[in-house]
Amino acid sequence: MTIQHNLEDPLDQEKELRRQVLDAVRAYHAFKHKNKSNFRPGDRISYAGRVFDEREVCNLVDSALDFWLTTGRYAEQFEREFAAFLGVKHCSLTNSGSSANLLAFMALTSPKLRDRRVLKGDEVITVAAGFPTTVAPIIQYGAIPVFVDVCLPSYNIDCAQLEDALSSRTKAVMVAHTLGNPFDLHAVKDFCDRHRLWLIEDNCDALGSRYYYRGEWKYTGTIGDLGTSSFYPPHHMTMGEGGAVYTDNQELARLVDSFRDWGRDCWCPSGKDDTCRRRFDQQFGELPPGYDHKYVYSHFGYNLKLTDMQAAIGCAQLEKLPGFIEARKLNWALLRKGLESLDDYFVLPQAAPQSDPSWFGFLLTVREGAGFSREQIVKHLEQQGIQTRMLFAGNLVKHPCFDEMRQAGSGFRVVGDLPITEKILQRTFWTGVFPGLTEDELVYMVDQIVSFVRAR
Repeated sequence: MTIQHNLEDPLDQEKELRRQVLDAVRAYHAFKHKNKSNFRPGDRISYAGRVFDEREVCNLVDSALDFWLTTGRYAEQFEREFAAFLGVKHCSLTNSGSSANLLAFMALTSPKLRDRRVLKGDEVITVAAGFPTTVAPIIQYGAIPVFVDVCLPSYNIDCAQLEDALSSRTKAVMVAHTLGNPFDLHAVKDFCDRHRLWLIEDNCDALGSRYYYRGEWKYTGTIGDLGTSSFYPPHHMTMGEGGAVYTDNQELARLVDSFRDWGRDCWCPSGKDDTCRRRFDQQFGELPPGYDHKYVYSHFGYNLKLTDMQAAIGCAQLEKLPGFIEARKLNWALLRKGLESLDDYFVLPQAAPQSDPSWFGFLLTVREGAGFSREQIVKHLEQQGIQTRMLFAGNLVKHPCFDEMRQAGSGFRVVGDLPITEKILQRTFWTGVFPGLTEDELVYMVDQIVSFVRAR
């Protein structure tokens, strides 16, 4: 392909060249990333995957042509538009959902929070039936996770155990909305408010889920003090890697940004100077008066920013997010209707009261006396090309990463015996509902599960 640029004005030349490049990108996308072929039984059915078109690829290349590489104009656009979508005041992009959880938790350890600061040895209430990076920041900092059980069929935190988990050292609750199903936000938030505790909503599997809270529908992740999202490819939208922390609390937002951006005290956006108009006329600790505020560090932080190329993909994905959410709901509903006759064999998932879930997957727990094990049905489905997943850790405290702490008899606390968590560890699995699935694939999934059960 020959690129023409006969214009005299350099700006016009640049604009025209960019247009021609992006036209070529659209043509390449049409050639390379063709629509999905018709499904045939036995074809691989993924539990999740990317759903994209030429807009994501064009945004990616458009950002690459700028060669800014680090956080830039697309990141600023995404943070602004994502916050508006959720209805919150502040959004901070980061390089993964795991980093989002780390930043949300570390913000609560800042000395700027005074008596509400989480100190080493303080306790944070959470659950073991979930993903490890909801809990890892607590342990890595030196706080104590306190594990309570979950309930079926919600797979979410058992709020009846919250008071039993409380101690004089409790400072926060940090839990996830399991596979898109909101936990009881009324109960958890009221508990936190009564005891002056922070609430972090791990919203990585629930982007777009809504909860009817105090007379209005609100997105999950926006009711607690901080919410987090992940943009890893299996999630509701993707940047390849990426995550976000969001809040209505300006102080917490600035703390998140500080820990994300090397621990610096300055809150100027990347590439901009003197936003506060006091860059050289402040006094910090034992530093010389007027020391450059861009190089004052109030925390031991990290560099957890993402690239502008990732954010460019995210901007295109964000336009599609409402459609993605609706597709997930429809796909989940199709599976639920198709499997409703199997209630004697499975604990079928149910939406939490006063909720409108944006589902991440379809959970099934094999009942005792079903006549088959989880391992048997999972093996059957995988052999038929249907990808399955466990409910992440199942029971996190039984994993090797807890062996040393268990042997030492310290580092975490468990309320009761976690019987439902243990049942999930032994009997639960899930299949996909992501927007890339076709109706033929979903019907095939239902047929394979029903036929397996009937054969027993």
